[in-house]
Amino acid sequence: MKHVLISLALSTTLTAPAWADDVVMRYMPSHGGVSAHDLAQELGYFDGTGIVLESAGYASGGPESLMALAGGSIEIGSAATAAVLNSIIGGNDFVAAYPTNGINDQVQSIFYVLEDSPIQSVKDLPGKTVAVNTLGAHLDYTVREALHQNGLPADSANLVTVPGPQLEQVLRSGQVDVAAFGYWQTTFEGAARQAGGLRAILDDTDVLGEIAGGFTVLRKDWVEDHPEAAQQFIRQSARALDYAREHPEETRQIIARVLEERGENPGVAQYFAGFGVRPGGLATERDIQFWIDVLVREGKLAEGRLKASDILLVTGDEVALK
Repeated sequence: MKHVLISLALSTTLTAPAWADDVVMRYMPSHGGVSAHDLAQELGYFDGTGIVLESAGYASGGPESLMALAGGSIEIGSAATAAVLNSIIGGNDFVAAYPTNGINDQVQSIFYVLEDSPIQSVKDLPGKTVAVNTLGAHLDYTVREALHQNGLPADSANLVTVPGPQLEQVLRSGQVDVAAFGYWQTTFEGAARQAGGLRAILDDTDVLGEIAGGFTVLRKDWVEDHPEAAQQFIRQSARALDYAREHPEETRQIIARVLEERGENPGVAQYFAGFGVRPGGLATERDIQFWIDVLVREGKLAEGRLKASDILLVTGDEVALK
């Protein structure tokens, strides 16, 4: 397998080379928000790079996105780290391009109950119904890890899938005991919190600490065939992550416009809390290794079979295209 090292200089003064043929990169957006590459496109960062982004329709969650990536229907996948690892374990040759979001005290997944619910903590979750956006991804594994840390069976809560726009509704109507709003759904979480009557019992920072929540994912064969496009895609997406941190209000305005153009509710953009990633969009090995260790503990992965450097495309000040 060839290795190409490309310097990741994130200065906004860089001029991107243009190449003769456009490189189309298809992806699946999520309801209620934009990705860093969405934002980069809105900011014009891909102009002159030869990269053309195309939406292939919404994904209900990361696993669906990864299935489409594996099948060649899209070029850009996006999923929680645990889901990415499970997909790689299943035989898909993926690399993690950049963290889609980070988890910290400002940007996090929050688990809500109704204000008068008897549920007070993780210890009350066994036997209860928890709404998550999809199974086998971040919220699923966060619940499992929280239960494990409290000495409870990892599968003792009942998880059901509910699309992000309906999370608040199913909780308020009593169809579920707990609604989990993912770190990428801060728009929906903010609107639900503003309406009142809810109480947070858990957030994923309590369980995982500060860590990347998930990654934008590329196929290794695509990266090898398009090294310049991969370089520019990561560079300009990382610029957009930094822009969002430095210009939060302008970013909310862009998100509102994009949501309106998609036919979604632009009002939720005011609750966008940021991407929560480190400056430069860089990942650390712990972002991946934490979940590798969990999967080894659960018997889904043999000790030593995978290491973070096998999966991370961006480490330190360089982009390793493997």
